[in-house]
Amino acid sequence: MKQRLAAILMCVSPLALADTGYYLVSTYDVEGQASLDYQYWNAHYNGRTVAAPEIGVGYGVTSRWYTEVYAKWVKLNGGAGHWQETAWQNDYLLTQGQYDFDLALHTKVEKARDNAGGYALEWGPVLQTEIGRTQFNANLFLQREYGAAPGGGGHPMELTYQLQVRHHWKPWLQPGVQAFGEVGKWNDWLPYKQQSHRAGPAVFGHRDIGRQEIKYEFAYLIGRNSARAAKSFSMRVQLVF
Repeated sequence: MKQRLAAILMCVSPLALADTGYYLVSTYDVEGQASLDYQYWNAHYNGRTVAAPEIGVGYGVTSRWYTEVYAKWVKLNGGAGHWQETAWQNDYLLTQGQYDFDLALHTKVEKARDNAGGYALEWGPVLQTEIGRTQFNANLFLQREYGAAPGGGGHPMELTYQLQVRHHWKPWLQPGVQAFGEVGKWNDWLPYKQQSHRAGPAVFGHRDIGRQEIKYEFAYLIGRNSARAAKSFSMRVQLVF
């Protein structure tokens, strides 16, 4: 099983497995709120399926600072999950309503379960604005792995993006569109056919259940992942209290 795991993961780059390739980072004031966070995505490649469930705990430390720690597993073709990494995410709001847009700084550190796998750092700006009842998001992140690279040398700094349009129609039903992509080295992009871009419809919502609140989102993405044609489903459910 370990050999099968290694063989398939060689076909999917580590950065393509990054959760921010499937879940958009947004800017909200959630001071004093704690949450249990379940995330899941899968990608179908030529008859093979890679899936990654994640479980985390988040907290709004202040009106500007949100932090979350979570663990991620990888599953192949519906088999048992293998714990892959632990991550620590921090998002800090730099503006709070004084401009037509909100700006935040996103950072994340990922540590592989295997010490030989090293760790990865991700950071970049988070932009959000609204026109009427429609919300627009655009994020640019730099990602880099630290550890031994195949063939020796270091890993390059990679550039990724996130885009989203979300319409606040009803609290329990908010339609939208999401797009994610990786273009390669930040200052020397890969040829277009080797880049990864995927987009598709998304649905969001939230409901109160007593003193708690459930937030949810689902998306179906079509495009390229690790320069291979893929179809992906993602979901996120948060219990806020």
